[in-house]
This record gives sequence, structure tokens and C-alpha cells, in this order.
Amino acid sequence: MLPILFDFKFIKIYTFGVFLVLSFFWGLFLFWKSVKLTSYKEEEMFDSVFVSLILAIFFSRLFFVIINFKNFGFSLLKFILINGFPGMSAFGMIFGGLLGLSVYHSLKKTEIIKVFDYYVSPVLLAAAIAKIGSFFAGVDVGTSTKFFLAVKYSGYIGLRHLTPLYEAIILFVGTYITYKILLLVRRTILPHGFAFYFALFWFGLDNLLLDNLKQNHLYLGSINFNLIISAAIVLTLGGYFLYFFRIELVNLIKDRLKKITQYGKINFKRTTGFIQEKIIRTRKEPKKKD
Repeated sequence: MLPILFDFKFIKIYTFGVFLVLSFFWGLFLFWKSVKLTSYKEEEMFDSVFVSLILAIFFSRLFFVIINFKNFGFSLLKFILINGFPGMSAFGMIFGGLLGLSVYHSLKKTEIIKVFDYYVSPVLLAAAIAKIGSFFAGVDVGTSTKFFLAVKYSGYIGLRHLTPLYEAIILFVGTYITYKILLLVRRTILPHGFAFYFALFWFGLDNLLLDNLKQNHLYLGSINFNLIISAAIVLTLGGYFLYFFRIELVNLIKDRLKKITQYGKINFKRTTGFIQEKIIRTRKEPKKKD
């Protein structure tokens, strides 16, 4: 792992910090491309990003401090000094970001559910790049494994899962899917908010699948906070998607059952035909004399 990318003696450039900057600018670039498709004012949309980012960072830290209150107490310095007392909550960041966007667009009289779809692909892209940075910096540590894809983390015994890279791959895939969904929303094939709902579902699924491969967990008492929230999101939005596509699913099941039934009938006819032909041949054959 490489926590320090460059050491110039008088200043150190941290790997994770570099990737955070890269994630921010690449996320903004994709956001700019998405906004260009709309009639929204670019300056207002970019203002909303910075407002939501401030609240996202604040609530991300606040959630983490509340969950780990016994380690922080009411110390304002511990809350502010992230380097000395590290830790942030991903779901706290989501909550703060959504709160910031909701307040901003409410003041601008913008229909919130319509505009949310344009934020999710850039956010997933930024998260994916940040996860790559956390891997190279050794920030996110996977659990021990004997799997051939493994790496040694400084300060930890044995080989570990490449959990941050797994997460990055899933988030990159989510970026592509949500962008395609956005285009379908713009063509009115899918309703407004669908990309946003899918992004939440995908992020929750990512956490649900890979939480057990992470060394460090965020606990609320004896409860795995991220795992419980992820499961609730996946079940809720999974139910929504099943309901939304219920007609297509029913038709798909009927089509499959019809094909299976037809295939069974064909095989039955072939089998019975073969048996009948065998019986006829047997009857026509002359009996052998002893």
C-alpha cells in the first residue's frame, strides 16, 4: 500500500487525497455532461452541488460521531480533527447530500424528483474513483483470505481481500447503468426518479454483498449499522422494482411456462411416436423358428 504518494520533505501528498480530488473533478465532468442535456441553468446546478457537498460532509461526520459517541463524547475538537480521529458514514453522506439538494431545489422551485436523476451517475463515478484511492492508500481493509486475489496490508496479519477494488468495479457498473437509465427517463420510457431509485438500490446492494469482506464495520451498539440500512434499502426498492415491472415479469413467466409446456408436448409426442413405431416393427417381424 502507498498512503503517501509524494514526500517532498516540506510537504506530503497523500494518495487518498489525490484520488478524492480526481473523483471530485471526474464526477463534476460527468455531471456537466448530464446537465448539458437539460434546460436547467448550469450555474444553479453547480451551486447545488457545492451546497449539498458541504451538508454531505457534515452529516457524514455527524452520523459517525453519534454512532461512536463513547469515543468522541461532546468534544468539538475530536469532531473537527478527522486526521487524528478518522471516520465518516457513507449513509450519513447520502442523507446530508439529499437534504442539501432538497432544500436548494425547493428554494429554486424546481421539481426535486425530476432533477435527482442527473446527480446519481456522477456520484457513483466519484465514489468508484475514491474507492480505488482507498485501496492504494490502505484506508479500506478487507478480511483475511486464501483466495488467489489478495494483498498484504501494512499493520495487518496475512493476505486480505481486495474489497475496495470489488466495490469500485460494482460502482463503475452502476455509473454506466444509471446513465443509460437517465437517457430512458429523458425519452419518457421510464418515470422521473427511476435512475435515483436504482442508484440507491445499487449502492445498498454493493454494501450488502461486500460488508462481510470488510475488516472494519460501523456498529450502533451491537447492530451492524451499514448492513441493516443496506438491507432495508435493497428490500424496499427491490419491492418497488418488482411492482413496477410486474406486468413484464408475469408475461415473461407465462412465456417461459408456455415454451416449457410446448417442449414437453413435443418430447411426449416424439416418445409416444417412437414407442408406437417400435411396437409396429416388432409385430411385423417374422417370428424366429426354434
